[in-house]
Amino acid sequence: MLHTVALNSSHKKNLFACEEPSLETYLRKQAGQDVKRQVAVCFILEGEDNTIKGYYTLSADSVDRTLIPEHLQKKLTYKNLPVTLLGRLARDANYKGQGIGELLLADALKRAYQASSSIGACAVVTDPINEKARAFYEAFGFISLESGRMFISMETIKASFPKGYL
Repeated sequence: MLHTVALNSSHKKNLFACEEPSLETYLRKQAGQDVKRQVAVCFILEGEDNTIKGYYTLSADSVDRTLIPEHLQKKLTYKNLPVTLLGRLARDANYKGQGIGELLLADALKRAYQASSSIGACAVVTDPINEKARAFYEAFGFISLESGRMFISMETIKASFPKGYL
């Protein structure tokens, strides 16, 4: 069973290695500061001895209503819509092919959906780092926006999970 926890000082950030150097650098040098400043929350999938199998970050954001799909624009009349930003998602290269990225994404979407009932957010957005990431998110129902961002509505998230899971 997947169990993510908030990043803390006992996690061995310097041992984390993935295919994208900027995601390693972020975890090692910036994530702790973002957490302290309450800019983002970083969730870790722990390995043995406080190693990190993978991580993701969530924070609040907004998108211009005119950038989202037309069928949703009709339902949402505010100019700027509250969303949850999935800022980063990475898994350690040692766990490649084990479904860690997929599990982290599911955990992030579940957490964002649950939070949306306490702090309004109509969707999750992400800024894919490359085409491989874009394809990964598309496979899970994210749609590309003209801005380059990707978007998945809370409606779609709810429909994607088995009843009772969220």
